[in-house]
Amino acid sequence: MEIRWRLRMAAAQREVWTGTQLRRLLAERAGLQMSSASVSALFSKEPAQVKLTTLVALCTALQCTPNDLFEIDTNPVERPADATLPLKATAAGTTSAAVPRGRSMPPL
Repeated sequence: MEIRWRLRMAAAQREVWTGTQLRRLLAERAGLQMSSASVSALFSKEPAQVKLTTLVALCTALQCTPNDLFEIDTNPVERPADATLPLKATAAGTTSAAVPRGRSMPPL
């Protein structure tokens, strides 16, 4: 699954080209006061998380829906056939299959 942040595209489609314009719309239409740095960060890079209140304010300011702000690829992630046990890191920096407690691995 992959999520792409499309705020800049959604804003451009509504002729909002700068963070300053977006910041003004957020204040006027949604009543949300954000710092220039915060708006610039939302405008220029993909956030790791977005508060729901901020998402609602963005949608209100741009008169859009969350679907306009995110592009979500919902294709299932494929796992390799031999990935039945999770891997754990060892002190040497290599990985090995994790064995549930109380069980032993068969000899090699």
